[in-house]
Amino acid sequence: MTKTVRAAIFDIDGTLLDSVDLHAQAWVDAFAHFGAAVSHDAARSQIGKGGDQLLPVFLDEARIAREGETIEAYRSDLFKRDYLPKVKPFPGVRALFERLKGEGLTVALASSGKAKEVEHYQALMKIEDLTDVVVSSDDVERSKPFPDIFQAALKKLAPLTAAEAIVIGDTPYDAEAAAKAGLRTIGVLCGGFPEAGLNEAGCIAIYKDPQDLLDRYASSPLAK
Repeated sequence: MTKTVRAAIFDIDGTLLDSVDLHAQAWVDAFAHFGAAVSHDAARSQIGKGGDQLLPVFLDEARIAREGETIEAYRSDLFKRDYLPKVKPFPGVRALFERLKGEGLTVALASSGKAKEVEHYQALMKIEDLTDVVVSSDDVERSKPFPDIFQAALKKLAPLTAAEAIVIGDTPYDAEAAAKAGLRTIGVLCGGFPEAGLNEAGCIAIYKDPQDLLDRYASSPLAK
C-alpha cells in the first residue's frame, strides 16, 4: 500500500527554471575556450548532471585530471557572468509551492548546481520562505544520475522516508537517481527532454510544467 506523500523534492534547472539551454551554451563556450568542440545539442543532452558526470562524456580521463577543475571553474564563472541574469522561472512555481505547503507537505530542493546558484535561484523564484530543505552539489561527492543528492535530501527530511516523498524533475537523470534512492519521480517536460525518455527512466506521471502540475494537483500523485 502506497504511503501518503509528505514531502516533495524538486530538481531546479529545467524543472522550476528555464535554464537548460543557457547551461548548455555555457558548457559549449567553456569547452571551446579550451579547444574542445562540443555541439549545443550534445551538451544539452547532458544537462541535469553535475560537471563530475558531464565532463567524462566529452573528455578523456587524462585531460580531466589535467584540466577538469579549471574547465569547470571557467564554466561556472562564465555562466554567472553571461547567462545567470537571463534565467527565468517557469510559470506557477511559487503558487505550486504555496499549494504544497498549504497541503502540509515538506518542500525540498535537490540540485546538481552549486550552493550559491541555488541560493540565487530561491530568491529569483521568491520561494525562500516556502523551502524547508536545500541540497546542492556542494553537499555530495557525486551528482546525478548517482543517488547522492536525493539520499542527502532524505537524510535532512528524516524521519520521513523515501516512501513518503516524491521527486519532481525534468531529466531521465533525475528519475534514475531518485529510483536508486528508493524515490518515485514525477516528470515535467519544460526542460526539453522527450516524454518517452522520462517514461523509460521510470517517471510515474508527467506534466507540462509546474503550472500544469498545480492545475491538475488534485489528480496528481502528490495528492493521492
